[in-house]
Amino acid sequence: MKKLEKIVQKLKNGPVKRDDFLHILNALYGMFEDSELLYQTIVARGMPIYEKEGFVYLKTASTHYNEQEFCIVDIETNGSKSHNSQVIEIGAIKYKNGKITDRFESFVYTKELPDYITKLTGITIEDLMYAPQQKEILRQFKEFLGDAVFVAHNVTFDYNFLSDKLNEVGLGKLANRKLCTIDLARRTIKSERYGLEFLNESLGINTLVSHRAYADALTALKVLELSLKNIPKSIKTTEDLITFSKSNKSNVKTE
Repeated sequence: MKKLEKIVQKLKNGPVKRDDFLHILNALYGMFEDSELLYQTIVARGMPIYEKEGFVYLKTASTHYNEQEFCIVDIETNGSKSHNSQVIEIGAIKYKNGKITDRFESFVYTKELPDYITKLTGITIEDLMYAPQQKEILRQFKEFLGDAVFVAHNVTFDYNFLSDKLNEVGLGKLANRKLCTIDLARRTIKSERYGLEFLNESLGINTLVSHRAYADALTALKVLELSLKNIPKSIKTTEDLITFSKSNKSNVKTE
């Protein structure tokens, strides 16, 4: 289990005294590390924790999922591997209490854009020539994201790619909780396939554009909304929802 997940597991069981939490950080990261600095670092990286009366709490363990702030994200890139390619477009939507509360959308400057990416997305090198630099857009995105739950269709790709690029430009890896709409849809929606384009059509979402960041984020949001309608009544908190999405349980209605 990764270190951040171990921290989450400790806090999911209930609040932890601040001093005990610092000891947990020491045990995970090494006794010679500055535990106070580690604490502030994981908060800055987006882990949803807060203090109250000397105890450290995990927000997502006590927040009902309907009241949770989600950030639905999609990115377009000029390659599949973060170490030798970059983000060329980010689209993100803040969502809480059944409503869109904010949005983020931007192209990102690059010198290189393979033809197959243009054919897939419709984005041209001319679209990106005068776009903001990657570091600036990543900084803006991280500020926009805050400690919201990071949601994406195939979340591992978008989350890890952005986390790697943030770390690369000195902004640190992400520590936000994350939720995958593919996983959630498989447990709540009956469908032959769960790719975003297929769900867009089969569920009647009908977003007119695909393989563009904001449009795909919007489609993923619609999938999230439809999935939340079929969540078992036993699921209460955001952490319940995340656990359910990864489990083998299903609430798909079959005929």
